[in-house]
Amino acid sequence: MSFLDDLENNLKSLESSEQANEDKERQQRARENELAYARAAAPFADELKKSTYTAELLKQATRVGHGMRVKVHIAWLGATLRLEARDRRLELRPTPAGVVAVYLEGNQEIQNQPLDLQGNAEQLVRDWLGTAA
Repeated sequence: MSFLDDLENNLKSLESSEQANEDKERQQRARENELAYARAAAPFADELKKSTYTAELLKQATRVGHGMRVKVHIAWLGATLRLEARDRRLELRPTPAGVVAVYLEGNQEIQNQPLDLQGNAEQLVRDWLGTAA
């Protein structure tokens, strides 16, 4: 009986070590994919942080929010720029294809659209806050 117990323990140990190796490989592939995504999005992230569009967007968000008597909270979360007013959020997320504007209410994504960093920052703020131009 002891021989069979040892054999069963050895098989379980072998299975668990194979599973651990598969998990490590899966995690390594996930890290590599995340790194490749971040590298591809890096030029757009840099452009978002340094562009005059972003400076104008922050200025307009403050101005329009003040006119509506709404405090607009601004935060950088890594490469993502988040603007938050009441239960609405606007996140500008760099991707390998460019910057995407993501509209959220509460924790639910309402819509997303590609963002032209040469466009009208005030119009984006007004669209997000739901005010007429």
